[in-house]
Amino acid sequence: MIAEPTSTWVAGRFSRRPHGTAAKMPAVPEHPDRERGDHDLNPGLEPILPIKPAAVLVPLIDRPDGLTVVLTHRTNHLPHHPGQVCFPGGRIEPGDESPEATALRETEEEIGLEPRRVRLIGRLDPYVTRTGFMVTPVVGVVRPPLAVTPDPHEVAEVFEVPLSFLLDPRNHQRCTSEFDGVVRFFYAMPYGRHYIWGATAGMLMNLYEFLRET
Repeated sequence: MIAEPTSTWVAGRFSRRPHGTAAKMPAVPEHPDRERGDHDLNPGLEPILPIKPAAVLVPLIDRPDGLTVVLTHRTNHLPHHPGQVCFPGGRIEPGDESPEATALRETEEEIGLEPRRVRLIGRLDPYVTRTGFMVTPVVGVVRPPLAVTPDPHEVAEVFEVPLSFLLDPRNHQRCTSEFDGVVRFFYAMPYGRHYIWGATAGMLMNLYEFLRET
């Protein structure tokens, strides 16, 4: 179990990563050395092609009593992952200079968090979803107050989860369910009435495993 992390400690962990901090990172390679995905628990699972590049922001709110992670509930009518708990983010557009630019742009569009409020500290490993997205999770620190204005078309709710809760292995579940007639495994981290699972939980497992490394 990881002790209560501070923003300085988390940023320091990312600064020691081989590629350096987010500001120094190159574009996402077509075949990254480190790649996570729905196939981690389901060997042989192939994503829907073609693979579409995307990026999300993992916002860490630096509150006095500990870091929290901002998550959203997607509205039920969206074509991809409706009603699920997600990080703010979306597809990388041709005009985006980097995954960081995509994550900040999409976050502002979805929940109204201005890019200037976010201090980027690094990336997690790219995550490939069964639905055919290669998602780059970009981690950033935000100092409160956190004022959000969710886009009602995309976001049903914005909420926070203590980072210490998400880093506690007692809150990590490995679950099974049947999708399209096939039994698949996935991670879940239920928090109160919020069911965090699938790709979002997989990215949080990546964060947990990265931060616990010595």
